[in-house]
Amino acid sequence: MAETALILFAHGARFPEWAMTLNRVCQAVRGRVPDIRVEPAFLEFMSPSLQDCAESLIAEGFERIVVVPMFLAQGGHLKEDLPKLLDVLRRDHPQVTFSLTGPIGEAESVVQAMAAHVESCIG
Repeated sequence: MAETALILFAHGARFPEWAMTLNRVCQAVRGRVPDIRVEPAFLEFMSPSLQDCAESLIAEGFERIVVVPMFLAQGGHLKEDLPKLLDVLRRDHPQVTFSLTGPIGEAESVVQAMAAHVESCIG
């Protein structure tokens, strides 16, 4: 079985503390699936970029990389920017399988968790 890694892909921001939540999610996933490598990557403003993160994992021998967009919904970054970034990675690393999930915010379990939180804010 190919060595698999997860990249949690987020937008990024100019303020370093913005990444704290994504890092908490990475830690939580690592705790749930300790045998899978989980790393953050960013579209802009922060490091590592998706390309840098993927290439580092490939250099370590990972043969399958699953990219999980940590976005609420499909917008321009997921419809235009991310496919272009993945095309480059696939072209440059044909021996690696790259998979892309839907945006985290469109998962029903996440929608329900957000709804429960919003509900708790009123009472």
